[in-house]
Order: sequence, then structure tokens, then C-alpha cells
Amino acid sequence: MSNPRRKFLTGAAAAATGAATLGFPAIVRAQGPISMRWQSTWPSKDIFHEYALDFAKKVNDMTGGDLKIEVLPAGAVVPAFGLLDAVSKGTLDGGHGVLVYHYGKQNALALWGSSPCYAMDAQQVLSWHKYGGGKELLQKVYASIGANVTSFPYGPMWTQPLGWFKKPITKPDDFKGLKYRTVGISIDLFTGMGAAVNALPGGEIVPAIDRGLLDAAEFNNATSDRILGFPDVSKVYELQSYHQSGEQFEITFNKTKFDALPAKMRAIIENGVEAASQDLTWKSINRYSQDYIELQTKDKVKVYITPATVLQRQLEVFDKVEAKYSAANPLFKEVVESQRKYAERVVKWSLDTVVSPRMAYNYYFGKKPAAKKG
Repeated sequence: MSNPRRKFLTGAAAAATGAATLGFPAIVRAQGPISMRWQSTWPSKDIFHEYALDFAKKVNDMTGGDLKIEVLPAGAVVPAFGLLDAVSKGTLDGGHGVLVYHYGKQNALALWGSSPCYAMDAQQVLSWHKYGGGKELLQKVYASIGANVTSFPYGPMWTQPLGWFKKPITKPDDFKGLKYRTVGISIDLFTGMGAAVNALPGGEIVPAIDRGLLDAAEFNNATSDRILGFPDVSKVYELQSYHQSGEQFEITFNKTKFDALPAKMRAIIENGVEAASQDLTWKSINRYSQDYIELQTKDKVKVYITPATVLQRQLEVFDKVEAKYSAANPLFKEVVESQRKYAERVVKWSLDTVVSPRMAYNYYFGKKPAAKKG
């Protein structure tokens, strides 16, 4: 009597051989999802950490669960300013932050947003990065410090505020002697304006102001600033500045681990970065505008616009900072020259093409003059 089980196994083997002969892919045992442990440079309550979670979810969903990125908040594994080293060494598989936080290792990194960017906004800086040679330059900059990372700048930021103060800044000399928080090349810029600058991660700023270690500080936007508690220590909020007028976020992977991923998964990540970048922009418009109103209505914050004399001084001081670092660092000079060339073209096109929203806004929402009697 024949053995049914033996016949089944023989038939299965023959089918597998036939499939291989016809060129069908062999069926292999699933190895399970690839797990990655990440950290952001942001407190868990900040909207910036939410952006990191948003990116991870998009990628996790698009891979159908084949890749699972877990994102921890700042300090969970390493301090915020230690993210690059941790990702490069493989202590973490990846991270979410900003390039300017690595400024101490290579000052050219701060040119991805921590400067006037030669009149470019953050979208234009990202355009330069992708299409104007910035990506290749960033690879050179990271190679110069031996960083084993794959970097994806994304998520354009809006012009960052001049900051939070005890009283409004009305002239450039108001910065003289001011204990002020900022990061990156902005340290050099505000030092050049006379401030005593201290670089701190986002979660440490408000406690430092509360203890009197800082007189003033800038962080980023109305939503983050509210979440981090700035209205609890200051009621003076000054908007518009050139110190970080074109910054963006950065997603980093350990390069060895990223390169080992299947090609399809790497493609999903690369396209996921750009999808998350646009979604971040839409979310920020919605959230920042809401919190901007609540800063004034609920938190009783007074908003001021930075005087033109202060903005002009920023540009003049940055010229000196740029000259100093360009003379000492060939990579810094190379990035500067690339950005300036791109900015001259794209900003001129933008200025000539894009109509100012000011007139239309005033037409629709400005106060109408009262009708004259008689």
C-alpha cells in the first residue's frame, strides 16, 4: 500500500523544481520584521518629537510592518547633542534632529539653515540640497569627520523668531551683555552682536531662564514654544530674524545598517522622507497658526516685530562670520559658494514671481475705515 504522505512530499519537491525551472522565485521562510531603535533630539511632549513619530509611522505602514522603527525622546539613550555619535557608532539605528546640533564637530553643517541662507527660505534650501549640489556636499562634510551616517534633510521650518525677552529688542545694541540661548553659527552671529551666548537643547531652555541663567532665548515656533513653557517665564515674543530663516530637520540612519536594507525598503524610506516632509509642512501651518493666537489670547503674550536695524546688523555680522570660517575651512567655503550661486537664481525668480499676500490679507481681513457721517 502506497504512503500518501510520501507522495505529497515527492509532489511538492517536483513542483518546487518545476517552479525553479520556469523562473519563479523560490519560497523562503519569513525572517520577521526588521526592528530599528531611534531617538529624537526633542522632549516627548514637543511637536518636533511628534514629527519624528509621524515619519516612523509612515515608513512602518508603507513597508507593511516589515520595518518597525521605534522612536524614543531626547535623553532616553543619549543626550540631544550626542545623537550623531550614537547613530554613527550604531548605538542607535537612526535619529531625528537638526544638522545645526552637530555644529561643534564641523561648522559647515550649520549652513543647512543656521544662517541667513543668502535670502533662501527653507523650501529653497531643500531644493538646493536635492538639485543644486547640497546632497553631495553634505556627504563630503560628513566624510570629513568620519560620520558613518546616511542623512536626509527634510521638513522645511518657517522663519524662526528672534526670541523671548524681558523687554522688546528695539535696536542692535540691545543685545550687548544679554545672556542669550541659540545654536550653531547663530552663536557666532549673536556673539558678534554683543550677547553672551549659551547653547542648550530645547528641553533645558525654560528652566535656565527661570533660574536666571539666561536673560533671553530663541527656540523655533509658537507651538513648540508654548509646549516648552516659554510664556511662563516671558511675555515678550519678538518675531522675524535672519539667524535661522531657512532651517530644516534631519533624519539620519546608521549607514552600515541602512545600506544593508533591501533595495525596496531603502526606496520606501527615501520616498517616505519626502512624503513626511510635505505632511510636516501642512501640519505645522495648522498647529503653529492656532498656537500663535493662543499665545496672545490665553497666555497674554505681547508680540513684537524685529526692527529692520536689527535685521540689517545680523546680515553685516554674518558676513564677518562667513569670512572667518571660509578662510579656515575649505568645506565651509565650498558650501557657501554653492548656496550663494543657487540663491542668486532661485530667490530672484521667487521675488519676481510670487505676489505678496499682504495686500490681499488686508483687503479681506484688515479693519475697514469707518464711514464718514454726513
